[in-house]
Amino acid sequence: MKNLAFTLLLFSVFAHAQYTNSVASQMNKQFIQADKYIGEDSMGFQYFIKNNVLFKKKNTDFLQYKNPSLGKISKVDIQNPLRVILFYEGFNTVIALDSQLNEVQKVNFSENTNNIVATAVGSASQNNLWVFNSVSQQLGLFNYLKNTYQTIGLVFEKGIKNYTSDFNYFYWIDQDNNFYSCDIFGKKKIIKTLPTYESVFIVDEKLVLLKNKEKLVIYDLEKDKIIPVDNIEKSFKSFEYKNQNLAIFTTEGITNYKINLP
Repeated sequence: MKNLAFTLLLFSVFAHAQYTNSVASQMNKQFIQADKYIGEDSMGFQYFIKNNVLFKKKNTDFLQYKNPSLGKISKVDIQNPLRVILFYEGFNTVIALDSQLNEVQKVNFSENTNNIVATAVGSASQNNLWVFNSVSQQLGLFNYLKNTYQTIGLVFEKGIKNYTSDFNYFYWIDQDNNFYSCDIFGKKKIIKTLPTYESVFIVDEKLVLLKNKEKLVIYDLEKDKIIPVDNIEKSFKSFEYKNQNLAIFTTEGITNYKINLP
């Protein structure tokens, strides 16, 4: 009943509430023609996809990578700018790129003896990749130097709806909107059941951003507190949040906002 009441409350916040205190202040706009905005790495480079080509841009520096033989790019991980990870789910393959977007490694999971069909991939610590294997419905760590795969954690009861990861944790939301984390030792934790949403950006186990019906809110999971983000673009394709900076991606480019959390 508590989760139902909270869901109804959040729906009300999305649909009806009027806010007097804005938590977003616009900083700048950048024109980018793209199909998908990936984000900005720790060195200030921006990544985006146009016509299934990955682009990397900062000021006058402009790099690109394409591999049409592997089909559509499913996921791009830019946690480590010196080793950018591209996941091509349709071909069960990962490509690693250096800082100049040169290909340095190709991993085809179909060639692995562990019978891996990957549906989620991300960078992990100690030369590993997070890999969710749909065959076993389990999360594992693939060591790309040793070409070894180690299953960790329990069998996932529901399919993955959304996911992200950092070097130490894999975060996912299942089909029932249950939000989980798993560390590199296989310790699984259920964090919260999230309300209905159209799109989500997972920051970590303490903070997520939820969009529904053109309303964007920050959900502080630790405090169980909803913070509406007002005075932003009304229609947008996607959004990214890092270090109290919000990037809104629209058909016209990127608008950056400073978020002052109350």
